Amino acid sequence: MELWYTEEHTENARFSIKVDKHLFSEQSDFQRVDVFESYEFGKMLTLDGLMMVNEKDEFVYHDMIVHVPLASNPNIKNVLVIGGGDGGTVRELVRYNRIEHIDMVEIDKMVVDVSLKYLPITSSALSDKRVDLHYKDGIEFIKTKENEYDLILVDSTDPIGPGEGLFTTEFYNNCYKALTEDGILVNQSESPYYDRDIREFKRSYKKIHSTFPVSKIYQFHMPTYPSGHWLFGFASKGIDPVENEKINEWNKLGLKTKYYNTDIHRGAFMLPNFVKDMMNENE
Repeated sequence: MELWYTEEHTENARFSIKVDKHLFSEQSDFQRVDVFESYEFGKMLTLDGLMMVNEKDEFVYHDMIVHVPLASNPNIKNVLVIGGGDGGTVRELVRYNRIEHIDMVEIDKMVVDVSLKYLPITSSALSDKRVDLHYKDGIEFIKTKENEYDLILVDSTDPIGPGEGLFTTEFYNNCYKALTEDGILVNQSESPYYDRDIREFKRSYKKIHSTFPVSKIYQFHMPTYPSGHWLFGFASKGIDPVENEKINEWNKLGLKTKYYNTDIHRGAFMLPNFVKDMMNENE
């Protein structure tokens, strides 16, 4: 008998992956956590039936959430990661010797525990001495912070369930307050294809654009996320991620990456017209 993992991207579109084994399934206090062993994508972590990370394409997401801001500001030392319980974002951050401290705030301890057991490919750096894990609500955690972080990475789920509050004006205002003068915020911004994702992307961009002096969108190709076309938001108090002479300094670090490079860095901000039109509607 064949076993398939099927994710409903919309009521009329589904995405399926053939599965060898169902390794883990449990309901946490916040969401359903599952781990599958698939033939094509290796081990996969899903939350409430939505793909979060898998062994085959995780490098795309984690390269783009981390290296774009780190190349934009070479002086980042203190970082806050909200979400990211699989550990992939932290794994890329600890490759930078100049980073002194990382706070990772994950509301669901089960996600971290399961990732440590089944996904060492992403969770391998969570024990780094510069990393402090906080099993708390990121929305509440950031309310008390001021002028503390050079970089905030919102590595969140979709704006439903535990991730819903990470897409609010209040949260973005608190991020602004928590950032230093040259601070950068990068947030997961959904896809520009399906109606539900478009709605959340536009709402999120509008709120961030009204909060930060610099607010841009960049794109990347994520095979197992809905539509395969995914977006991050880049916001700062003054640093431009494209018109920035410091970007080329990143190449001197000699970091080996599978997806990111400085050509992709610039190209990722060159958006198709239909995405620009969505952004212009808000502006």
